[in-house]
Amino acid sequence: MSPEHRTFHIHGRVQGVFFRQSAKQEAERLGLHGYAQNNADATVTIEAEGPAEALAALESWCRHGPPQARVDRVEAQAGAVQGFTSFEIRR
Repeated sequence: MSPEHRTFHIHGRVQGVFFRQSAKQEAERLGLHGYAQNNADATVTIEAEGPAEALAALESWCRHGPPQARVDRVEAQAGAVQGFTSFEIRR
């Protein structure tokens, strides 16, 4: 099965609550590659690649995030595979 690509935009109280680090741990647990980054508009973007089931599990996780987060909305969009080889946190 070939990998798929998803971009998630997470809205709510998602900065300053270890969202990116927690997302990295969850993505690695699921065997996904990509990155998580904070955005100037106080959202977090996650780009992830891997099996569709793992991406669905990550999307489900994004809907609640780590304990201190308050997720109001998650926007998910499919895209072209970029060929990430690890999962990193970007600033």
